[in-house]
Amino acid sequence: MASKDQAEYVDAIVQVRYAETDQMGFAYYANYFVWFEVGRTNFCRARGFTYADLERDTETFIPVIEARCQYKQRVCYDDELLVRTRVKEFHRLMLTFSYELLDRRTGALHAVGETRHVFTGSDGRPKSLPGKYRAYFE
Repeated sequence: MASKDQAEYVDAIVQVRYAETDQMGFAYYANYFVWFEVGRTNFCRARGFTYADLERDTETFIPVIEARCQYKQRVCYDDELLVRTRVKEFHRLMLTFSYELLDRRTGALHAVGETRHVFTGSDGRPKSLPGKYRAYFE
C-alpha cells in the first residue's frame, strides 16, 4: 500500500510537572518521548478507539521501533505545552506518527519528532493491521 501524508493534527495539552525537570528547572530530554506518547494516545481516542481496544479486539500491538526528537527550545517547569500529533505515513504493516511540541501560550516551537511503529501479533511477529482499524489511520 502506498504511503499517505496526512495533514490532520490532533492536539493534546501537557503541563510540565516539577518531577519532569532537572536541577536547572529544564525538562529532562526523555520526557519529550513521554509527551509524544500522550499525543499518540489522544490521537487514537480522537479517532474513536484506544490501544486497549485494538489489543483486545484483534490481538494486534503497535510497538515503537524507532524514535527521534529535535530539540528546538528548552521546556521549563510549569510550561503548558500543545502536543500536535498526526499520521505521517501508514502502510498495512507500519505506521509513522509526527509530532510538534509547542508552547500553548506563545506558539513557540519547542521540539519536533517522529515515532515509527510496526503492527505485531501477540507473538511479536509483524502482521497486517486488521481492516476495521485501517480506516482510523487512513
